[in-house]
Amino acid sequence: SIGVVFPLLGDVTVVATSAIRWGSAVQEWVTDVREADRFYGKVMAERLVELGANSKRVGIAGLSGGTRTPEGTIWHGHYTAIAEALPDAEIVNATDILQEVRTVKSQEEIDVLQESLDIVEAAYDAEIAAAARPGARDYEVWAAAMNAIFSRGSELSVHFNWIANQTPHRTMTRPQQRVLVDGDIILNELEASIMGYRAQQVRPVAVRTCPQLYVDMLSYHREVYERLLEFMKPGVTLADVVYKTRDLGKEQAPKSGLLAGAGARMVCHGRGLGDDVPLATNNEAVERYGTWQFPENGVFIIKPNVFVDRVNLGWGDSCRITTNGAIRMGNGEHAMIIA
Repeated sequence: SIGVVFPLLGDVTVVATSAIRWGSAVQEWVTDVREADRFYGKVMAERLVELGANSKRVGIAGLSGGTRTPEGTIWHGHYTAIAEALPDAEIVNATDILQEVRTVKSQEEIDVLQESLDIVEAAYDAEIAAAARPGARDYEVWAAAMNAIFSRGSELSVHFNWIANQTPHRTMTRPQQRVLVDGDIILNELEASIMGYRAQQVRPVAVRTCPQLYVDMLSYHREVYERLLEFMKPGVTLADVVYKTRDLGKEQAPKSGLLAGAGARMVCHGRGLGDDVPLATNNEAVERYGTWQFPENGVFIIKPNVFVDRVNLGWGDSCRITTNGAIRMGNGEHAMIIA
């Protein structure tokens, strides 16, 4: 746990437990590192008093409105310590300010995200090799992917969603005890973490054989995806992207055959130190983030779903926004993988 105080002018202060051991051995960006002994709110408040903030406006990042934390992340004890030490200060929510700063990535941050993504692609290679073995259990294939992630230097813990079945619907679950059989489809989201920076990919894997419907759906997905990336330039709003995805799904859908009546739905969120804005995973995304604009050098996991009847399939890569559109950072083939 780390607390940070940003004055309008002057040096940033970091508040940490075991700060003497933590200090310069870990980072060199901040020189004012203070021991908290787990009383983060108290020591941050002391620094704010030093800065003469009692009669001023103090913004707290994490007070409310986080990407996946609409009720905030700051602990009650931290807030109370600051509020009691600064009774005349105006305390306001500064979550959006920090989120906007985080959205635009420096080249150093992009390089670290690329390292994270390279590890994710190695995990998919391991997953494919493990899934091809007759008699492999679901959790053994999952473990092969996790081993590839951590044996290449990723930190704990990382996010993953995973499900394997003949007709899987959602990835928000965990590996099972079952033996994988021919035709099973493994749907998952995999991440690695380097210095806290997390890239992500979504790449379905079929076990030894694959129904033609899934092969066709990934081809359809690729057609939608490539045109969508061309559209995603700096200044385009999330609402624009959501509606463009729906339109492309209609335009690219076959008029007959297995994919007659197919459609597409946008899913994306920022990549970096966790899930940066915007969070487009449900119908409320446009209401919350609709006017938000994609910035140049932002990095996002762009993973729209395509669907037909009751079958839903996603695929995604971490992408960088440029003036020429969004550019994939991964190298994996945009097609149904058959192990």
